[in-house]
Amino acid sequence: MFFKLFFTFTKIGLFTIGGGYAVIPLIERDIVSRGWLSKEEFYELLSITESLPGVFATNIAALVGYKINGLKGGALAALGTIIAPFMIIILIAAFFNRFQENVWVAKAFKALRPAVVALIVAPCFSAAKANKLTYKTAVIPVVAWLLMWQGNVSPIFIVVFGCAAGIIYHIFREKNKGK
Repeated sequence: MFFKLFFTFTKIGLFTIGGGYAVIPLIERDIVSRGWLSKEEFYELLSITESLPGVFATNIAALVGYKINGLKGGALAALGTIIAPFMIIILIAAFFNRFQENVWVAKAFKALRPAVVALIVAPCFSAAKANKLTYKTAVIPVVAWLLMWQGNVSPIFIVVFGCAAGIIYHIFREKNKGK
């Protein structure tokens, strides 16, 4: 199981183009389809990952690996996401000067941009569906987005405020359940 976990995340790391959020559909498909985690468990780990510092893809891999096979699973999954991109960056750095001005390389990177946007947006819809987002609760991410985009509010403040609001909400909810 350890090697399967390692190679699954190595494959995911190899095909992650566009940053951490682009990896979400790949991880979800591979992990949920294998029955390692349910969709709900995956999205719970995803929400935890979004509040952690560090590289998103490595963090989600470590949490998923830990949930599946403990500490060793977490370490192997994280290592798997790191190895392939590290090797690719080393190769790119070695040959970057030769291909930097190549028109075909520039066109390839421009062509990847819309695909990366789709890879980032798709998990948003999957997460909304998995978390049973309603119109009432959809206001929260929209307000957070507007505060960051138009109000120049730091995402750090949004995360801290969201955590505090969630804790307060659940405290009041538990108090009202007893009544």
